[in-house]
Amino acid sequence: MKITSSAFSEGGGIPSKYTCDGQDISPPLEWKDVPGETKSFALISDDPDAPGGTWVHWVAFNIPPAAAKLEENIKRDREFANGMKQGSNDWPKIGYGGPCPPSGTHRYYFKLYALDTMLDIKPGATKEQLLKAMKGHVLAEARLMGKYKRQGR
Repeated sequence: MKITSSAFSEGGGIPSKYTCDGQDISPPLEWKDVPGETKSFALISDDPDAPGGTWVHWVAFNIPPAAAKLEENIKRDREFANGMKQGSNDWPKIGYGGPCPPSGTHRYYFKLYALDTMLDIKPGATKEQLLKAMKGHVLAEARLMGKYKRQGR
């Protein structure tokens, strides 16, 4: 399975539009080569370079199996008509929170998981709750990493 973005390449710079210095909207993501038995997808975006340990930027799950992308600027709703749910990031808020490193260049991972089930967890779930619910259900995983450094920091 492979995940890409039309906004930035693997290891490339994340445009400020998708950060706290810009519109702070979620970037467009696309994926392919999905296992045939996929029943849902889950997404975790986090920053392992944060000063206090890994900082969670986005948690989404129960993304429908027919989905092959997330459009730019996903609303910060808890639940969507298609069944997708969003969890809490580390601010803590629902939905996407863009890169906003206090200093230096940080790496931001967008990790997509193909699952063999729909998850029975509530909107607002944390990354830890999602990882626990996914245990034993991951069919495939894909990662996309982008970098961001704030100007003058």
